[in-house]
Amino acid sequence: MTDTVKINRGLKGVYFERSAVSHIDGAKGELSYRGYAIHDLAQHSTFEETAYLLIHGELPDADALSAFDSTLRANRAIPPALHTLIETIKDGHPMDVLRTCVSALAALDPDSSDTTEGGFLRNGLRLTAQVPTIIAAHNAIRNGRAPVAPDPDLAHAANWLWMLKGEKPSDDAARLADVDFILHAEHGSNASSFAARVTVGTEANIHGAITTALATLAGPAHGGAAEDVMKMVREIGTPENAARYVKAKRANREAVTGFGHRVYRAEDPRARHMRDGVRKLGQEMGAPEWYEILQAVVKAMQPYARHGLNVNVDFYSGVIYQLHEIPMDLYVPIFAIGRMPGWVIQCLDQQRSNILIRPLTLYNGPDIRPYTPMNER
Repeated sequence: MTDTVKINRGLKGVYFERSAVSHIDGAKGELSYRGYAIHDLAQHSTFEETAYLLIHGELPDADALSAFDSTLRANRAIPPALHTLIETIKDGHPMDVLRTCVSALAALDPDSSDTTEGGFLRNGLRLTAQVPTIIAAHNAIRNGRAPVAPDPDLAHAANWLWMLKGEKPSDDAARLADVDFILHAEHGSNASSFAARVTVGTEANIHGAITTALATLAGPAHGGAAEDVMKMVREIGTPENAARYVKAKRANREAVTGFGHRVYRAEDPRARHMRDGVRKLGQEMGAPEWYEILQAVVKAMQPYARHGLNVNVDFYSGVIYQLHEIPMDLYVPIFAIGRMPGWVIQCLDQQRSNILIRPLTLYNGPDIRPYTPMNER
């Protein structure tokens, strides 16, 4: 049997379900949400509108968007018990703190046990609103400051920067954060979304599924690229060092962080929007050198593009966070803020036609053999 069964390690190339949420064409470098190109959404939409689109399937009219936005704004606060928990575990990594807090909310929110479609939607939207508050509150508490309360007059992305930094962001900075969240909102059956669906498949609640997704995203092979890119940029130091750095990496058969993607052979279609953001924000912040280093690395990597080593979205994200003076250990939690609507709709889709996800492993161990008593071993 071992010779007749094909093993798809990592489930690569295996379709386990149908989905009308997002479409990825890796060969062409294309991404769309519900049939809308990511370029149009990044240029014209907002995170709130994109989240509505992902979850409900169509772009909202003004009244529907207003109601959706109001729901998010009304659910940003977190219970006092969560502040106490954060104080207790404040020295932990932000992803560990975020995961623990989402798990704790399942015990603090009596509505969390509702596993109907309506319950999933209510709890998913509440968690989407609360995740930025948790991250910002932890960052404040670990630095000896009181958390900044959410501002109901600010949109989702602007409110995130307000809670994190304690000052109102510029329109351009808020818009760039908004675009960042749009670009990360959904990406098919990635590791964290698949993990969330596995959890929902057991008929668990959505808090458990998002906890699973967060635990999966925390792994450096999934969510850690933006942080690694920033470490690389700091190591390179100046644009003039980029070619030498890339040459040394390739000579040692080591990956250059921010290049290549599991599903894209062409350039990640999300990258261009982050690239423009880095350039503009760098000029605004008086630090254009970060963008220049990144572009020097891109130039040095051009000979390897034919092998599918093209720039991905996380290549630029880390520098944007650095320009905002955001600690590097918050880069993955920021990814989670944007990905929340994607996780919510993946969970809803799984719940609507639920089935236990139970793949097989092909046994290749010893044949049946007799048990050996301890005194004979």
